[in-house]
Amino acid sequence: MITKSTSILLLYTGGTIGMIRKPETQSLENFDFESVLDFIPELKLLDCHIHTKSFDMPLDSSNMTPKHWICIAAIIEEAYSAFDGFVVLHGSDTMSYTASALSFMLENLSKPVVLTGSQLPIGDLRTDAKENVITAIQLAALQKNNQPIVKEVCLYFEYKLYRGNRTTKINADFFEAFTSPNYPALVESGVQIDVNFDALLKSYAAAPLIVHKNLDTNVALVKLFPGINPKVLEAIFNAENLKGVVLETYGSGNATSQAWFLNLLKKTIDRGVHIVNVTQCARGSVRMGNYETSSDLIEIGLISGGDITSEAALTKLMYMIGASINVTTFKTVFETAIRGELS
Repeated sequence: MITKSTSILLLYTGGTIGMIRKPETQSLENFDFESVLDFIPELKLLDCHIHTKSFDMPLDSSNMTPKHWICIAAIIEEAYSAFDGFVVLHGSDTMSYTASALSFMLENLSKPVVLTGSQLPIGDLRTDAKENVITAIQLAALQKNNQPIVKEVCLYFEYKLYRGNRTTKINADFFEAFTSPNYPALVESGVQIDVNFDALLKSYAAAPLIVHKNLDTNVALVKLFPGINPKVLEAIFNAENLKGVVLETYGSGNATSQAWFLNLLKKTIDRGVHIVNVTQCARGSVRMGNYETSSDLIEIGLISGGDITSEAALTKLMYMIGASINVTTFKTVFETAIRGELS
């Protein structure tokens, strides 16, 4: 249920949801956040108090960077004691990256942080924005015994609430833009709001919120493909100040067994660079050693990403390197679920 006294902070960062079409070109541009709210008068009917805040300069999510993640986290930190839940309006293109990053940055989170947006601007006749915003606020306000039901960073889109660091964007043309390939939805919104209590992240938060703001962006995301050029790969792996690589391999974590490739990986790891093995497949998990072509990767010392998404792997690397996790325990920590990001 939602209690009348529940207070929600609605943060607008930008994105399609708060844009209008320029009549002369039909291209999208940001407009005033207060005008966004005018399009959803139904918000006044919700049984919770809604407070709003906006980035001074709303941005297309293609321009979202770690410094903006830090800004979002800082806003939540500052307002944490005053609100029962937080809804972040965000462009869909990089929403899974932001949701993943925030999940690692917000340690001991005991309140909901729900990211949402839309595929069509809020002023369009057929927009999906209204339902997404209204339900995201309702879910952030859900309480039982005066405690939030959801206590993690989530992403709500098209009738489903997902764990944020389990999501990936799969569609640019339809309203069902996101999926959680290896983890069930936390909530499904239909005629009733159906909460999957078994899937929710368990919070034992007597501990205070800790906000990690040191993210190291000296990382890379590399997708293998047949015929990949050794010189190109060498240029990436030998980049100055490189500290971590998310390597998207085939199937259950397989890669070419050519000597030049294995030697490059070994030299890079010996140099202190962390390499995480994730699968290119939409669903499934890395299981190094399952095939001969991945057995060498175990010996070299690659980190297994399990069933983690590329978005979560990349942001977890930024977080862990930024937190100066000891090199002797780095692999173990990465292969352990710290925010429910892997099974």
